[in-house]
Amino acid sequence: MKILVVEDEPKTGNYLKQGLLEAGFGVDLARDGDDGLHYALTDAYDLVVLDVMLPGIDGWAVLQGIRKSGKDMPVLFLTARDQVDDRVRGLESGADDYLVKPFAFSELLARVRTLLRRGGKTTESEFLRAANLELDLMRRRVSRSGKRIDLTAKEFALLELLLRRQGEVLPRSLIASQVWDMNFDSDTNVIEVAVRRLRAKMDDGFEPKLIRTVRGMGYVLEATECD
Repeated sequence: MKILVVEDEPKTGNYLKQGLLEAGFGVDLARDGDDGLHYALTDAYDLVVLDVMLPGIDGWAVLQGIRKSGKDMPVLFLTARDQVDDRVRGLESGADDYLVKPFAFSELLARVRTLLRRGGKTTESEFLRAANLELDLMRRRVSRSGKRIDLTAKEFALLELLLRRQGEVLPRSLIASQVWDMNFDSDTNVIEVAVRRLRAKMDDGFEPKLIRTVRGMGYVLEATECD
């Protein structure tokens, strides 16, 4: 599935693009309103993530141009404009959702998936699997050998990241930014604790063991026996 991000702030735009790519989507990034509208009208997107304050034409005009063209892809406003009037204007102008900056990427991702689901869109990756482990993205459920495993929201996000990148060693810095929306602090053990709890829930009592610590590098999930 393909998402268009229209965001002029370089750091935010790059962060959104990388995060959505990590989540399994195709992503195009436009840096101003004119390019954003051009992309939206000339390519097929499943969803648009749109800022309001943009160089060239603003987000309101981009949305108006999309709707005037007859395109009905969902549009999610992502903006620092947090007044109620702005939210009402966005929704009444044809936006499907409105999220205020600063934001947690996990919430953005949940809203993106909700909008795609409402539109009757499905992806090939509704389920993520490794060996006898299955993660249901839409129902937010995890099972192993048919047994339901209850996870917290952060544990689910961590497992999803590991499954999407299975076989790849993920450094703590990547996990911190993708799951906790924070920069990695070597003085905190939040990631180690979370991985330990996740491993206890989904590896203890099951074979094969899936989550492995790679000393000095990070963590990897792979469907092979580990020593």
